Amino acid sequence: MEKVSRIWKWGSLVGCLGVIFLFVFLLADSSEKTPLRRLLSSKRNVREPNLDVKLITHDREQVVVNNGIVRVILSRPDGHVLGIQYNGIDNLLDRENEEYDRGYLDVVWNEPGKAGVFERIRGTIFRVITANKDQVELSFTSTWKSSLREKVPFIIDKRYIFRRNVSGYYFYAIFERLEGWPKVEVDQIRIVYKLHQDKFRFMAISDGMQRIMPSAEDRAKGEPLAYPEAVLLTNTSNPKLRGEVDDKYQYSVENKDNKVQGWICEDDPAVGFWMITPSNEFRTSGPNKQDLTSHVGPTNLNMFVSTHYAGKEVGMKFAEGEPWKKVFGPSFIYLNKVSKGEDPLELWSDAKLKMLNEVNSWPYNFIQSKDYPTSHQRGSVAGQLLVRDRYINERLMWAQLAYINWFGRSWREGILAKRKQADKEGYFEIKNVHPGNYNLYAWVPGFIGDYKAATTISIMAGGKVQLGTVRYGPPRQGPTLWEIGIPDRTAAEFYVPNPYATLLNTVYTTTTSNNFRQYGLWERYSDMYRNQDFIYTVNVSDYSKDWFFAHVNRRTNNRTYEATTWQIHFELETVYNNGNYTLRLALASATN
Repeated sequence: MEKVSRIWKWGSLVGCLGVIFLFVFLLADSSEKTPLRRLLSSKRNVREPNLDVKLITHDREQVVVNNGIVRVILSRPDGHVLGIQYNGIDNLLDRENEEYDRGYLDVVWNEPGKAGVFERIRGTIFRVITANKDQVELSFTSTWKSSLREKVPFIIDKRYIFRRNVSGYYFYAIFERLEGWPKVEVDQIRIVYKLHQDKFRFMAISDGMQRIMPSAEDRAKGEPLAYPEAVLLTNTSNPKLRGEVDDKYQYSVENKDNKVQGWICEDDPAVGFWMITPSNEFRTSGPNKQDLTSHVGPTNLNMFVSTHYAGKEVGMKFAEGEPWKKVFGPSFIYLNKVSKGEDPLELWSDAKLKMLNEVNSWPYNFIQSKDYPTSHQRGSVAGQLLVRDRYINERLMWAQLAYINWFGRSWREGILAKRKQADKEGYFEIKNVHPGNYNLYAWVPGFIGDYKAATTISIMAGGKVQLGTVRYGPPRQGPTLWEIGIPDRTAAEFYVPNPYATLLNTVYTTTTSNNFRQYGLWERYSDMYRNQDFIYTVNVSDYSKDWFFAHVNRRTNNRTYEATTWQIHFELETVYNNGNYTLRLALASATN
């Protein structure tokens, strides 16, 4: 990829601080492995300045925390993030937005059978949990009572943690329901940051998903497409973006891959704003659930719960009177910088290194809530998953790279979820599990169906459960006569058409792994099969070239759509009239 500094020279006229200020803070920050820091660490022995964490609470409407690297302003008692000062930038957040619309936690919920409600969570009680030179932890709690029918029926405790010599801060939230509270459905829980529009224009989600982004104004001037989130950019401040499609759903990733993503301010020297999620144990719906990340705004998200791509089946549902408690997070808001004239993409490389460090540090030992167990208060489970399928091999087979899913309560609700991918011989170990009773699920790439343990498994604090050999028998009625595709929870092996040249997102033109995210591919089926539907002939057709990756409707001449019926043609040399023949379908995703 061309350097950000080369492909985007028209950024904000408001520059970041000069090299002298940057140099001082890089020397001061012993925990951050920025490129300049790595270069100088072996050549200096300089006494660090005082980076004690300082808490300022004299203002009744605001709380300020400053650790010498980052200064954060929060509303009191709401607990919204009003401002983030870093590296001489007065506020990394969008000052054009209302104060409550910059950094916040929100919930989408509904009473069963009623319309959904979007609610920003506003604290009503402010508390200082810990305050010393090494760490400050703050609590902003929203309470509930029966008279507050317009509020989601939870006690929600938002926690912010600021630590000495750390370039950023941590956030987590404790959700609790008490006995007797009303039934409710929750479709979304997330944290949102809306960044400075004139500064953050380069987005990075993965090595293959990063680009200069259009502005909110560019989108507003664009041409609406089939749904509100998709816009054709027709009048952009950056001519290189003209003619492209912008759609926030194009930047979704699977939960298992969503560990670090964010934005770069390309001012010289450049800074980065990153959302790091070191563990998925609190996310619902399993490792392959896709969700939103960053998108035009510039907006940075962390989705804790959502029904995106799956519907209300993966939302959370609570019965009348049902008590419940869960910790979401912590996640880490990480800020970094490079020296003047250095490649801004070094910020992405540094953010990935920081993410690995946070993953290795999980579970954190500095969280002050008793509801978040430390490593010695957790247990582990280990075993080896084998596959028994005599129609493929008389011997037991290793469950190579199987996904082991570990759920408390239920698969759908995923009230406490952890996942681990087994090695090539099927061995797995799930560490740092909360004490409790769990269901063990698994699926093996190449084999249809899900494994589920016959009994629940209990985990004790400090306990190590050894399951030994676990055997999975995929559903079978007899030998396989023919097969189309691979049961692996994706449609990647099927035919993904090229997008329309006038409806491209160029971030996906240099890689094929995410081609399916291009806009309008459902229309390509109508182009290919104008008069009759798709016919696949076993042992003649090639599913990588012929089988359309999604079963979609066909567009007719009057711009309406009609259902499509696909056919599979095959021949059997011998048919047993007294035998049963079974057709199995593995659906990667289905909706409506």
